[in-house]
Amino acid sequence: MRDIMSEAVPTPADASPPQPVRQWDPAAPLHLLAMDAGTSELTVAVGQWQAGRAGAGEAPAVQAYAGAGSAQSSATLIPVVLQLLQQTGLALPQLDAIAFGAGPGSFTGLRTACSVAQGLALGAELPLLPLDTLMVTAEDYRSRHPLQPGDTVWALLDARMDEIYVAGWRWQPLPGGAPHWESLQDAVLVRPEDLLAVPGLTAEAVCAGNVQAVYGERLPLQVAYAMPVAEAMLRLAPALLQQGQAVDAALALPRYVRNKVAQTTVEREAARAAAGKA
Repeated sequence: MRDIMSEAVPTPADASPPQPVRQWDPAAPLHLLAMDAGTSELTVAVGQWQAGRAGAGEAPAVQAYAGAGSAQSSATLIPVVLQLLQQTGLALPQLDAIAFGAGPGSFTGLRTACSVAQGLALGAELPLLPLDTLMVTAEDYRSRHPLQPGDTVWALLDARMDEIYVAGWRWQPLPGGAPHWESLQDAVLVRPEDLLAVPGLTAEAVCAGNVQAVYGERLPLQVAYAMPVAEAMLRLAPALLQQGQAVDAALALPRYVRNKVAQTTVEREAARAAAGKA
């Protein structure tokens, strides 16, 4: 079992200090763009709230897109963003912030989402809101399965190379009902058979993600389908903006970049042989 560490990037001594992040007034209208490309699915959404509605935890009016993600997203993400903005009648500078899936996830997909979000935000002088993809996965599960305050959801996403990203989250809505999750277990990287070695994770736990179809009987527990979709990001974003989680676009980075992003030929052949014996 391996911990997932945030990527550290050195700052040049002569680098310009970060600019103050634009603050959003909860009593004002809110317009957000959200995107995730860190899995096999690319999702993008634009959300619009009328004045005072976002701060009260209400759902936005949404225009959304879902398609092939990971490597394919590099060719489709910007055209999709422009199309959704056109459909909503918004120009990029009219947005209040851009949210993106910061990871963990696919190396190529995370880089694509982060770089596109940065480019758009820098040009329009917008703040960025990096979101944990495992938290967003838990929120996607909650949208179809009502939870009580204090309930725990374990989010599991396929990490490829015979491993799974895992994190535990507790549902704890804010006063007034705004969506909010508390981290119970930081993200770790484990093999399917080793999931129950994660502290706090049991065979009876509520689990959500995209690994059931991938690993099947190798899993020692059941995992309901859920993904880190952009519409779930929109539900989480207003409360996180109020908490000051937005960052200057120049400072945004994927939260995790795997040191090793592909298997060697020998490793792939060994994995196929092991799967054939299972």
